[in-house]
Amino acid sequence: MSFRRLLLVLPCLPALLGAAPADYFGIHVIDEQTGLGVPLITLKTTNHIALTTDSAGWIAFDEPGLMNQAVYFSVEGPGYVMPKDGFGFVGMRLTPVAGKSVEIKVLRTNIAERLCRLTGQGIYRDSTLLGHEAPLPSPNLFADVMGQDSVQVVSWKGRYFWIFGDTNRPNYPLGNYHSTAAWSDAPDKGGLDPEHGIHFEYITDENGAVAKMLPMEEPGAVWLFGMHTVMDAAKKEHLMAHFSRWRDLGKRLEHGLAELNESTGRFQRTTVLGDEFDWQHPQGNAVRTKGENGDWIYFSTPFCRTRVKASYDSVLNTSAYESLAWSAEQGDYVWQQAQKPTTQKDEAILIAAKKMPEEKARMQVVDAQTGKPVHLHAGSVHWNKHRERWVMIAVQEGSAESYLGEVWYAEAKQIEGPWRKAVKIATHPKYSFYNPSHHAFFDQQDGRLIYFQGTYAETFSGNPIATPRYDYNQILYRLDLEDERLKAARVD
Repeated sequence: MSFRRLLLVLPCLPALLGAAPADYFGIHVIDEQTGLGVPLITLKTTNHIALTTDSAGWIAFDEPGLMNQAVYFSVEGPGYVMPKDGFGFVGMRLTPVAGKSVEIKVLRTNIAERLCRLTGQGIYRDSTLLGHEAPLPSPNLFADVMGQDSVQVVSWKGRYFWIFGDTNRPNYPLGNYHSTAAWSDAPDKGGLDPEHGIHFEYITDENGAVAKMLPMEEPGAVWLFGMHTVMDAAKKEHLMAHFSRWRDLGKRLEHGLAELNESTGRFQRTTVLGDEFDWQHPQGNAVRTKGENGDWIYFSTPFCRTRVKASYDSVLNTSAYESLAWSAEQGDYVWQQAQKPTTQKDEAILIAAKKMPEEKARMQVVDAQTGKPVHLHAGSVHWNKHRERWVMIAVQEGSAESYLGEVWYAEAKQIEGPWRKAVKIATHPKYSFYNPSHHAFFDQQDGRLIYFQGTYAETFSGNPIATPRYDYNQILYRLDLEDERLKAARVD
């Protein structure tokens, strides 16, 4: 290379070689109560440059023209706040210097603690740029997963088996729309403590991208819900789910039962159901219970209004499913097979028409603080050893803050309820956090600490601005059931 060419290339070397950690100013946003980094906190300059913390709460800042001088950053994030100044601004003035770092403390107003993003690209982007070690082996892109929808998980073959809905990929918005699967290990068997995330080992195809878990020739998105395991008469375990194929959110093209074929590692259709079977199948989040009449599988949507005996033959038989419905003749709820399940809205109508006494209601949940009704859309129910109660984590439909972004906690003595009072544990103003699911297998301290995840998305929110990297991905929260603010929801 000539000396003249070398002079031309030298100014470009930093860009060619990539920036080093010493080139960035590190901003670490932490929870002032726990000292842990807080994900999903957005800092904005006065000219609206927006930067959002990664899963460890870090931002790597290197903006030409704004280094080595005072820069004001506004600070905002769902469920966390800072004090306002005299003019009503919320933020902090910093002086970005390459190679240096600063700490910003935020106060958590959420009862639930936001821990990390579980899926997508750039989970630990800023940590990586700053040279910090990440807990995941592939912290910024694995199996081409850019975005990932609602989750289902079961314990299977000594590990956890996860199913996700639609998955976006880098090369095109329409990535895998035939469900995606992954494996992970339990924390006591080599897996991560959930505080640090989950190491998903995605099932991939021959190209290294996430595989279609229910391949079909017919068009449409394919989703799996109500995933669970059951034994047959020969004591063989089967992994089952309900499948549905959709043209769009308003038009279902096909539905039925699917089973994992262990030889192929993919689900296959076992039964196609007619549209008249609108509730006689797995759905929502499945939870297994033991009773005097044997084991049952209940399906939380979020209320457990349908169930089936926990046997392979029963799951395959639509006439074996039972629904919880109001009986005017008996003046109470009954498990039966003839009528569709009574919903929360149905129950409110019956009470208003004086066809059901209020004291018989099972689903008329109210805000424990205000007494206002809370209409719940989706969630999960699990037995909690610490509370010795059934606990529900569910998202509200149609609140003033967000259409599907407010998450609530409730408890009951029986899985069927009654569910009476709820406390809001997480908020996502003008954003969605739908299909939350409590992972009871992660419970710690005999259930005092519980973990739940949900889909963070601008979908259904009316918000025209999606949060970069976080949008359409899974976020994990932790809830301490001894938090004083939850006492209002307790059932004693």
